[in-house]
Amino acid sequence: MNDSDIDRIAAWLVERGLAGALETDLLHGFCDRCGGAGLDLSRAVALIDTLHPIYEGRVFRWRNDGIEESSIVEYGRSNEGEAAANWQRSVFYHLLVTGADELRRRIGHGDPADFPHLETLKATGQTDYVAFVHRFASDGVIGDMDCVYSSWTTRHPNGFDDADLAALRRLVPALALSIKCASLARIAGTLVEVYLGHDAGQRVLNGRISRGVADRINAVLWFSDLRGYTTITDTAPPDEIIPLLNDYADAVISAIHDAGGDVLKLIGDGTLAIFKADDPADACRCALRAEANLRLGIQALNERRTAEGRPVTSVYLGLHIGDVFYGNIGSEDRLDFTVVGPAVNEVSRIVSMCRSVDRSVVLSSDFAAATPDAERANLVSVGRYALRGVGRAQELFTLDPGMLLSDADRCD
Repeated sequence: MNDSDIDRIAAWLVERGLAGALETDLLHGFCDRCGGAGLDLSRAVALIDTLHPIYEGRVFRWRNDGIEESSIVEYGRSNEGEAAANWQRSVFYHLLVTGADELRRRIGHGDPADFPHLETLKATGQTDYVAFVHRFASDGVIGDMDCVYSSWTTRHPNGFDDADLAALRRLVPALALSIKCASLARIAGTLVEVYLGHDAGQRVLNGRISRGVADRINAVLWFSDLRGYTTITDTAPPDEIIPLLNDYADAVISAIHDAGGDVLKLIGDGTLAIFKADDPADACRCALRAEANLRLGIQALNERRTAEGRPVTSVYLGLHIGDVFYGNIGSEDRLDFTVVGPAVNEVSRIVSMCRSVDRSVVLSSDFAAATPDAERANLVSVGRYALRGVGRAQELFTLDPGMLLSDADRCD
């Protein structure tokens, strides 16, 4: 590989990095171009930690021997158990703790295969191996994402020559920077979705971040909270409160997401969500499907928690439909992407009626009117009420306890 080849591949990495290419595309394209320029690679791995509630990081893999394997592996926490033991036996961990930037082993020419992974590579006919770590400055660290690890392997009988190693040392930093850019974009998407919800997060990433920028939309509003939460917090051991909130929040959020809704806020034990559709009847159908999913989820959750000797509860739910403003509310430097308007206040009053009418689900008259005929047959009136802070009295409804939604009425 000559200087012209190196310059050409480096320019390609810059162009693809600026274009927002995915990490796998960057790694695979890089390896293919190196091979075309005479650098005989057989396997390559790049690894970067991330900021994610489930995964610690991602591994990107390339190989040219025709053996099928996943090009992406997402890994969980590596600080305990077998995962920790495997990490501490790795070349990358050795680079981390020693502070070295590079490790080479000519495993086909007498160098020791002194790490488990090198033994595997040697057994498959690999002859040379080099690993790098490219560390970020402290201001560039996000969570555990503080470097890019990579490793490069060849089956060439003579291994890597000096020109091969020089090319890798010049080019891999540019690859690492491009991978970091792609990972940062992924982290931004993860953060806005985790903390704002999918739809609101996408709107923010698309540029909807100015204060006062809001759309008027018609949506089904879901407001739920936990029955007897105050009593539970007063009587349960303190270390039970967070697990309880997490268990029931998972049941509520999963039910909403599975039915196509978007969770906008978690307010203590409360959840505010919306269901949008071109046809209001479809939005109502989705919300009712979420309620049915939630019912099943709570039943299974309570059976598990009861068997574990832990406190259990149920969920109160209010459903309403109406026009709301959907967008950014707040100060110039602290915004919340949410829904506001009289309908939001109304659904919060409706859910509070669950206690008064002794029903777990209460629906507004507007919601009942917009519900498709098949589902409306399952609704029964609980009476006419004047809601606090709402200018008009209205008839409220609940689900007929003797009639459950058909499993065929699913929201795709």
